Amino acid sequence: MRNFPQQASQAIGLAHSGRLSVYVDEGVLTELTQVERSFHLLPDDVLPKQHFLKQLQREKSRTDRSKAPLSIVLFSGGEDGRDVTNLLELLRHSKRATDTLGYLDEDRIAILLPDTNEGGAERLAQKILHRAGDLPFSTVTRTYPDQVFDRLIAQKQEVPDLYPLLPEETREAKRGYLLKRALDIVGATAALMMLSPLMLATAIAVVVSSPGPAIFRQIRLGKGGVPFVFYKFRSMHCNVDDRIHREYVASLIAGDREANRGDAQQPLYKLESDPRVTRVGRFIRKTSLDELPQLFSVLRGHMSLVGPRPPLPYEVQRYESWHLRRILEVRPGITGLWQVDGRSRTSFDQMVRLDLRYIRNCSLMLDLKILVKTVKAVLQGDGAS
Repeated sequence: MRNFPQQASQAIGLAHSGRLSVYVDEGVLTELTQVERSFHLLPDDVLPKQHFLKQLQREKSRTDRSKAPLSIVLFSGGEDGRDVTNLLELLRHSKRATDTLGYLDEDRIAILLPDTNEGGAERLAQKILHRAGDLPFSTVTRTYPDQVFDRLIAQKQEVPDLYPLLPEETREAKRGYLLKRALDIVGATAALMMLSPLMLATAIAVVVSSPGPAIFRQIRLGKGGVPFVFYKFRSMHCNVDDRIHREYVASLIAGDREANRGDAQQPLYKLESDPRVTRVGRFIRKTSLDELPQLFSVLRGHMSLVGPRPPLPYEVQRYESWHLRRILEVRPGITGLWQVDGRSRTSFDQMVRLDLRYIRNCSLMLDLKILVKTVKAVLQGDGAS
């Protein structure tokens, strides 16, 4: 197999010259040509797609730790192979030694720029455009996390292009998603059937206790930063100012000592004595009854039974780059590791680490364990807010 690129090149040459005596299907010939380009014709300092994507993952992980800027420039277009070859040569002589150049497909090339902010990426793109002359191509720049952040907080009903170069999901990952989705549908349907009388009683209690609707609607951010309408039973008075929560969230994410409303031995990371909360609201929060309408969001596919909690847009404005990973790869959930292993005793960074641990180890069995623990935690009223 180590000589496969050379063998492919020889076969292509014979086929094109007419000296190959056996029949060669046109589709096979095209595939062999692509293999030859990916493995044989690329210079040593230009990575094929899969190798480039692995390097991209490594650089993002390094950026999450160091908080250094990371940018990428995508080059698209080119009328024929010669345009791509000329562009590759131009990029090879224009990039720094620390930059990574990747061949993604026949008309798309990318250059990864560690320790480069948005301005640096734009300057490089402009320099390439100036030097390229008549080469027909276009450029797109992305900066991690700055531009990702901007797309996350945009209130548009579209999937933001957070990571355009992430490798496709593996077959195992897709199979795991189908199992998780099946559990969501079956579990949410069963819960709604069993709990519908309790939900009706809760809705009546909310309406009777204070003027306003029974259901509270709010914009939250789901998988990939896509906004969706989030439902809860209303636990607050209507038309209240959210400044109290905004200020507390900013303090909590920043790691301020004031965010801990308890002490070192018994930490408490939640707002207490919130004047916006009604008397019935305090009860349904304590018992987690306010969360039950989210079962409809699970059926609609916006949420899962188990996953990280969906944040508010103004929360995400305060996130550091590594915090964003908790909402990029999986759907948000009604419950999760934080609810069963941490709840109000954990700081924000500890909560994010629990979410990331769940994402790394996500499985059907883990979801079932978390659901069982959630029932126990709700019955005990442990740390509920």
